[in-house]
Amino acid sequence: MSWRKKPQAGPPDPAGGPSTSHRQRKPGRLALASVVRQIAGARRDDQRPTRAGTPRRKSGPALRDLLDEALAGVAARPTRLILTTLGTVLGIAALVGTVGLGQTAAGQITQLFDLAAATRVVVSPDSNGSDEQATQLPWDAPQRIVRLNGVDAAGTVSNVDVGDDTVHSVAGLDGQKDGLNLQVMAASGGLFDAVRSVLKTGRFFDAGHDARGDKVVVLGKNAAKRLGINRVDSQPAVFIGDQAYTVIGILDSVSGKAELLDSVIMPNGTAKTAYKLKAPESVEIRTSVGAAQLIAKQAPVAIDPNNPSSLKVDAPPKQGGVRKGVESNLNALFLLLGAVALLVGGLGIANVTLLSVLERVSEIGLRRALGAARRHVAGQFLVESVIVGFLGGLLGTAVGVLLTVGVSFARDWTPILDNKLTFGAPFLGAMIGLIAGTYPAWKASAIQPITALRGSA
Repeated sequence: MSWRKKPQAGPPDPAGGPSTSHRQRKPGRLALASVVRQIAGARRDDQRPTRAGTPRRKSGPALRDLLDEALAGVAARPTRLILTTLGTVLGIAALVGTVGLGQTAAGQITQLFDLAAATRVVVSPDSNGSDEQATQLPWDAPQRIVRLNGVDAAGTVSNVDVGDDTVHSVAGLDGQKDGLNLQVMAASGGLFDAVRSVLKTGRFFDAGHDARGDKVVVLGKNAAKRLGINRVDSQPAVFIGDQAYTVIGILDSVSGKAELLDSVIMPNGTAKTAYKLKAPESVEIRTSVGAAQLIAKQAPVAIDPNNPSSLKVDAPPKQGGVRKGVESNLNALFLLLGAVALLVGGLGIANVTLLSVLERVSEIGLRRALGAARRHVAGQFLVESVIVGFLGGLLGTAVGVLLTVGVSFARDWTPILDNKLTFGAPFLGAMIGLIAGTYPAWKASAIQPITALRGSA
């Protein structure tokens, strides 16, 4: 048999109701009473003198406590955290991806930029020269130019005036009975190397053919097609007027001098003998990569040291200028999108932080009642906003880097990333979070303790 002590009934309530211990109290009143007791105890502790006789200083929350509270507040609602950081992720990803792809594409300009245009220099007589004789190019101009450091190949090229002579082949195809009006050009042996010529069949003529004035020609592929010639092993011939010329080669492609593919090309020596060619019209120069600008300055002096200003030089633009132009165009297009996304992300952080302030009014009031200063409350919400912005910036940087690498891999490019932007983008996100959380933090710090606690009671 067990004996249990019966609970003693409390003193009767003056109004005839149950005792206070059995009365259902509201949580707000319990919290308010607890807060009041803690305030009183805190005040007594603050007023208690120390051993030295000086009053005790009020201490604020430590930085570690502030970070712990901010992390707890951020992690309390993971779904909201993901949605909040989404705008910042998109903005930072657009920023990093834009700059990365812009620099990568600009880097490919150097590699994929037509090397014939990037390394091609053309020297010709200045048509504005008063003395025609002084503006003629010497026949040995290629030999003078190839001595310059940075020149890979050089050759002369000229249009030959054949008068009323037409071009036809022995095949006598339909439409060739009266001949074809094909362009006839004269060249030195070094021209084909200078314009990066590729043979379809046969061979090029050389300096020996030029010196002897041999009656040989090389056909461009379009001219050969019109003449009905597709092979040279049987030594076919073409007629320019009534003069026969042996076809020794057919061009398949050239760079920078496309009209050669539609022409009949003969050696300079042959053109001098048959058509009284007085001087070459221009010199085609192929330089090493990066040497075009220097050769453009040196070539006129090498050809005519007494009067270099009588020569006109066509040189490619600096690749750096082309690269900067590509970067500026791409960056101007995509940075606007990144800025808009960053603005949306900042507004999202501001809205969610402000909503969090409204939901945690009672908590803020309780902290203020326990002695937290306005700067402590504001600091907590600012730290929460910075954490959200930093997370968004970190994820956005990862997405931007993956986007740049992925596109570069798909296009077989070499990815180029700006280290400063890559490592600084997360801190840019944190800065956006700091700016976006300024107003909500100020709003939270302005909440009065008594008002908050009354509203939560």
